[in-house]
Amino acid sequence: MINIASDHQKALTIDEDTPVGQIVAHDFRSARVFNKHGIDFCCKGSKTIKEVCLKSDLAPTLLLDQLLNVINSKKENGVISFKELPLDLLVDYIVKVHHRYVNEHSQVLVNLLDKLCKVHGNVHPELFEVRNLFTASTEDLLTHMAKEEQVLFPMIKFLTQRFEKGNTDVSEIQALPNIISAMNADHEQEGDRFREIENLTGGYTVPADGCTTYSVAYAMLKEFESDLHVHIHLENNILFPRALAMSNVSAETVNN
Repeated sequence: MINIASDHQKALTIDEDTPVGQIVAHDFRSARVFNKHGIDFCCKGSKTIKEVCLKSDLAPTLLLDQLLNVINSKKENGVISFKELPLDLLVDYIVKVHHRYVNEHSQVLVNLLDKLCKVHGNVHPELFEVRNLFTASTEDLLTHMAKEEQVLFPMIKFLTQRFEKGNTDVSEIQALPNIISAMNADHEQEGDRFREIENLTGGYTVPADGCTTYSVAYAMLKEFESDLHVHIHLENNILFPRALAMSNVSAETVNN
Protein backbone atom coordinates (compact mmCIF):
# COMPACT_ATOMS: atom_id res chain seq x y z
CA MET A 1 0.00 0.00 0.00
CA ILE A 2 1.35 3.43 -0.99
CA ASN A 3 0.23 6.89 0.10
CA ILE A 4 0.87 9.58 -2.48
CA ALA A 5 0.09 13.27 -2.37
CA SER A 6 0.86 16.11 -4.76
CA ASP A 7 1.02 19.75 -3.69
CA HIS A 8 -2.39 21.01 -2.50
CA GLN A 9 -3.89 17.52 -2.93
CA LYS A 10 -5.19 15.00 -0.46
CA ALA A 11 -3.15 11.85 -0.17
CA LEU A 12 -4.22 8.96 -2.36
CA THR A 13 -3.71 5.46 -1.01
CA ILE A 14 -2.94 3.00 -3.77
CA ASP A 15 -2.84 -0.77 -3.58
CA GLU A 16 -3.67 -3.71 -5.83
CA ASP A 17 -7.33 -2.64 -6.01
CA THR A 18 -6.67 0.95 -7.12
CA PRO A 19 -7.69 1.80 -10.74
CA VAL A 20 -4.65 2.74 -12.82
CA GLY A 21 -6.40 5.77 -14.32
CA GLN A 22 -6.94 7.18 -10.85
CA ILE A 23 -3.22 6.91 -10.11
CA VAL A 24 -2.22 8.73 -13.30
CA ALA A 25 -4.87 11.38 -12.67
CA HIS A 26 -3.33 12.02 -9.25
CA ASP A 27 0.29 12.11 -10.46
CA PHE A 28 0.82 12.10 -14.21
CA ARG A 29 4.45 11.01 -13.85
CA SER A 30 3.17 7.52 -13.01
CA ALA A 31 2.21 7.19 -16.69
CA ARG A 32 5.91 6.45 -17.38
CA VAL A 33 5.69 3.24 -15.37
CA PHE A 34 2.52 2.07 -17.08
CA ASN A 35 3.90 2.93 -20.53
CA LYS A 36 7.05 0.94 -19.76
CA HIS A 37 4.96 -2.19 -19.22
CA GLY A 38 2.52 -1.52 -22.06
CA ILE A 39 -0.36 -0.92 -19.64
CA ASP A 40 -3.26 1.13 -21.00
CA PHE A 41 -4.09 3.81 -18.41
CA CYS A 42 -6.49 5.77 -20.64
CA CYS A 43 -9.18 3.61 -22.29
CA LYS A 44 -8.65 0.89 -19.69
CA GLY A 45 -8.15 3.31 -16.80
CA SER A 46 -10.83 1.61 -14.71
CA LYS A 47 -8.73 -1.58 -14.47
CA THR A 48 -7.04 -2.14 -11.11
CA ILE A 49 -3.36 -2.77 -10.44
CA LYS A 50 -4.21 -6.41 -9.77
CA GLU A 51 -6.10 -6.77 -13.06
CA VAL A 52 -3.45 -5.19 -15.29
CA CYS A 53 -0.68 -7.17 -13.60
CA LEU A 54 -2.55 -10.41 -14.16
CA LYS A 55 -2.95 -9.62 -17.86
CA SER A 56 0.69 -8.53 -18.22
CA ASP A 57 2.08 -11.43 -16.13
CA LEU A 58 3.60 -8.83 -13.81
CA ALA A 59 4.01 -9.00 -10.04
CA PRO A 60 1.79 -6.35 -8.38
CA THR A 61 4.48 -5.69 -5.74
CA LEU A 62 7.01 -4.90 -8.47
CA LEU A 63 4.64 -2.46 -10.19
CA LEU A 64 3.75 -0.78 -6.89
CA ASP A 65 7.45 -0.40 -6.02
CA GLN A 66 8.17 1.20 -9.39
CA LEU A 67 5.24 3.57 -8.95
CA LEU A 68 6.53 4.52 -5.52
CA ASN A 69 9.97 5.36 -6.91
CA VAL A 70 8.53 7.68 -9.57
CA ILE A 71 5.90 9.30 -7.37
CA ASN A 72 8.32 9.98 -4.51
CA SER A 73 10.92 11.51 -6.82
CA LYS A 74 11.37 15.26 -6.83
CA LYS A 75 8.61 17.09 -8.70
CA GLU A 76 9.83 18.50 -12.01
CA ASN A 77 9.41 22.19 -12.67
CA GLY A 78 6.66 22.98 -15.14
CA VAL A 79 4.58 19.84 -14.47
CA ILE A 80 0.92 20.73 -14.88
CA SER A 81 -1.45 19.49 -12.18
CA PHE A 82 -4.29 18.56 -14.52
CA LYS A 83 -6.41 17.30 -11.64
CA GLU A 84 -6.45 20.78 -10.10
CA LEU A 85 -6.85 22.74 -13.35
CA PRO A 86 -10.27 24.47 -13.66
CA LEU A 87 -12.44 22.58 -16.13
CA ASP A 88 -12.72 25.43 -18.61
CA LEU A 89 -8.91 25.72 -18.73
CA LEU A 90 -8.55 21.94 -19.02
CA VAL A 91 -10.94 21.99 -21.99
CA ASP A 92 -8.87 24.73 -23.63
CA TYR A 93 -5.67 22.76 -23.01
CA ILE A 94 -7.09 19.62 -24.62
CA VAL A 95 -8.24 21.54 -27.70
CA LYS A 96 -5.08 23.60 -28.14
CA VAL A 97 -2.64 20.74 -27.50
CA HIS A 98 -4.22 17.41 -28.34
CA HIS A 99 -6.94 18.31 -30.85
CA ARG A 100 -4.43 20.48 -32.67
CA TYR A 101 -1.94 17.60 -32.69
CA VAL A 102 -4.44 15.30 -34.43
CA ASN A 103 -5.35 18.00 -36.95
CA GLU A 104 -1.73 18.78 -37.78
CA HIS A 105 -0.34 15.24 -37.97
CA SER A 106 -3.10 12.95 -39.25
CA GLN A 107 -2.94 13.83 -42.96
CA VAL A 108 0.86 13.82 -42.96
CA LEU A 109 0.79 10.29 -41.61
CA VAL A 110 -1.86 9.14 -44.06
CA ASN A 111 0.34 10.39 -46.92
CA LEU A 112 3.39 8.58 -45.53
CA LEU A 113 1.44 5.33 -45.14
CA ASP A 114 0.12 5.65 -48.70
CA LYS A 115 3.72 5.94 -49.91
CA LEU A 116 4.80 2.92 -47.87
CA CYS A 117 1.98 0.83 -49.32
CA LYS A 118 3.06 1.71 -52.86
CA VAL A 119 6.75 1.04 -52.28
CA HIS A 120 6.74 -1.82 -49.74
CA GLY A 121 3.19 -3.18 -49.83
CA ASN A 122 4.04 -6.15 -52.03
CA VAL A 123 6.58 -7.41 -49.47
CA HIS A 124 4.80 -6.14 -46.36
CA PRO A 125 1.04 -6.51 -47.02
CA GLU A 126 0.29 -5.64 -43.37
CA LEU A 127 0.97 -2.03 -44.35
CA PHE A 128 -2.38 -1.85 -46.15
CA GLU A 129 -4.22 -2.85 -42.99
CA VAL A 130 -2.20 -0.39 -40.92
CA ARG A 131 -3.05 2.40 -43.38
CA ASN A 132 -6.73 1.48 -43.43
CA LEU A 133 -6.94 1.34 -39.65
CA PHE A 134 -5.16 4.66 -39.22
CA THR A 135 -7.24 6.36 -41.92
CA ALA A 136 -10.48 5.14 -40.31
CA SER A 137 -9.18 6.26 -36.92
CA THR A 138 -8.34 9.79 -38.03
CA GLU A 139 -11.66 10.20 -39.84
CA ASP A 140 -13.55 9.15 -36.72
CA LEU A 141 -11.31 11.25 -34.46
CA LEU A 142 -11.98 14.39 -36.51
CA THR A 143 -15.73 13.81 -36.24
CA HIS A 144 -15.40 13.00 -32.55
CA MET A 145 -13.37 16.14 -31.80
CA ALA A 146 -15.86 18.31 -33.71
CA LYS A 147 -18.67 16.98 -31.50
CA GLU A 148 -16.61 17.76 -28.42
CA GLU A 149 -15.74 21.28 -29.53
CA GLN A 150 -19.23 22.15 -30.77
CA VAL A 151 -21.41 20.40 -28.18
CA LEU A 152 -19.74 18.76 -25.18
CA PHE A 153 -17.02 21.25 -24.32
CA PRO A 154 -19.31 24.32 -24.49
CA MET A 155 -21.70 22.37 -22.24
CA ILE A 156 -18.94 21.72 -19.71
CA LYS A 157 -17.87 25.37 -19.79
CA PHE A 158 -21.50 26.42 -19.31
CA LEU A 159 -21.78 24.09 -16.31
CA THR A 160 -18.53 25.43 -14.86
CA GLN A 161 -19.68 29.03 -15.13
CA ARG A 162 -23.06 28.20 -13.56
CA PHE A 163 -21.41 26.26 -10.77
CA GLU A 164 -18.99 29.09 -9.95
CA LYS A 165 -21.90 31.55 -9.72
CA GLY A 166 -23.92 29.24 -7.49
CA ASN A 167 -26.58 28.72 -10.16
CA THR A 168 -27.85 25.16 -9.75
CA ASP A 169 -30.12 25.02 -12.80
CA VAL A 170 -28.84 22.14 -14.92
CA SER A 171 -31.93 21.71 -17.09
CA GLU A 172 -30.03 22.84 -20.18
CA ILE A 173 -27.37 20.15 -19.82
CA GLN A 174 -29.40 17.06 -18.97
CA ALA A 175 -27.88 15.29 -21.95
CA LEU A 176 -24.35 15.55 -20.48
CA PRO A 177 -24.12 11.96 -19.12
CA ASN A 178 -25.31 10.44 -22.40
CA ILE A 179 -22.90 12.53 -24.47
CA ILE A 180 -19.98 11.63 -22.24
CA SER A 181 -20.94 7.96 -22.47
CA ALA A 182 -20.84 8.20 -26.27
CA MET A 183 -17.43 9.92 -26.15
CA ASN A 184 -16.08 7.16 -23.90
CA ALA A 185 -17.29 4.55 -26.40
CA ASP A 186 -15.44 6.39 -29.18
CA HIS A 187 -12.28 6.39 -27.06
CA GLU A 188 -12.57 2.66 -26.51
CA GLN A 189 -12.81 2.11 -30.25
CA GLU A 190 -9.67 4.15 -30.95
CA GLY A 191 -7.79 2.35 -28.21
CA ASP A 192 -8.67 -0.98 -29.85
CA ARG A 193 -7.58 0.27 -33.27
CA PHE A 194 -4.18 1.41 -32.09
CA ARG A 195 -3.58 -1.81 -30.19
CA GLU A 196 -4.16 -3.58 -33.50
CA ILE A 197 -1.83 -1.18 -35.33
CA GLU A 198 0.85 -1.75 -32.70
CA ASN A 199 0.50 -5.51 -33.10
CA LEU A 200 0.64 -5.34 -36.90
CA THR A 201 3.80 -3.24 -36.79
CA GLY A 202 5.50 -5.37 -34.14
CA GLY A 203 5.53 -2.48 -31.71
CA TYR A 204 6.48 -0.01 -34.47
CA THR A 205 9.60 -2.00 -35.37
CA VAL A 206 11.01 -1.08 -38.77
CA PRO A 207 11.91 -4.19 -40.83
CA ALA A 208 15.43 -4.76 -42.08
CA ASP A 209 14.48 -3.64 -45.59
CA GLY A 210 12.71 -0.53 -44.35
CA CYS A 211 13.68 2.86 -45.83
CA THR A 212 13.87 6.27 -44.20
CA THR A 213 10.19 6.88 -44.91
CA TYR A 214 9.42 3.62 -43.10
CA SER A 215 11.34 4.81 -40.03
CA VAL A 216 9.70 8.23 -40.04
CA ALA A 217 6.20 6.82 -40.49
CA TYR A 218 6.57 4.31 -37.66
CA ALA A 219 8.13 6.90 -35.34
CA MET A 220 5.22 9.26 -36.06
CA LEU A 221 2.67 6.48 -35.54
CA LYS A 222 4.19 5.67 -32.17
CA GLU A 223 4.17 9.34 -31.18
CA PHE A 224 0.57 9.71 -32.40
CA GLU A 225 -0.53 6.79 -30.24
CA SER A 226 1.36 8.20 -27.24
CA ASP A 227 -0.30 11.59 -27.64
CA LEU A 228 -3.69 9.92 -28.02
CA HIS A 229 -3.16 8.01 -24.77
CA VAL A 230 -2.58 11.27 -22.89
CA HIS A 231 -5.47 12.93 -24.73
CA ILE A 232 -7.93 10.18 -23.79
CA HIS A 233 -6.58 9.96 -20.24
CA LEU A 234 -7.23 13.65 -19.61
CA GLU A 235 -10.82 13.25 -20.76
CA ASN A 236 -11.73 9.80 -19.40
CA ASN A 237 -9.99 10.03 -16.03
CA ILE A 238 -10.13 13.75 -15.19
CA LEU A 239 -12.40 15.96 -17.32
CA PHE A 240 -15.44 13.70 -17.65
CA PRO A 241 -15.59 12.46 -14.04
CA ARG A 242 -15.24 16.01 -12.68
CA ALA A 243 -17.89 17.36 -15.05
CA LEU A 244 -20.29 14.56 -14.11
CA ALA A 245 -19.61 15.10 -10.39
CA MET A 246 -20.31 18.83 -10.78
CA SER A 247 -23.48 18.04 -12.71
CA ASN A 248 -24.66 15.64 -10.00
CA VAL A 249 -24.05 18.17 -7.23
CA SER A 250 -26.07 20.76 -9.13
CA ALA A 251 -28.89 18.30 -9.84
CA GLU A 252 -29.05 17.19 -6.19
CA THR A 253 -29.23 20.82 -5.07
CA VAL A 254 -32.17 21.44 -7.39
CA ASN A 255 -33.99 18.32 -6.25
CA ASN A 256 -33.53 19.22 -2.61
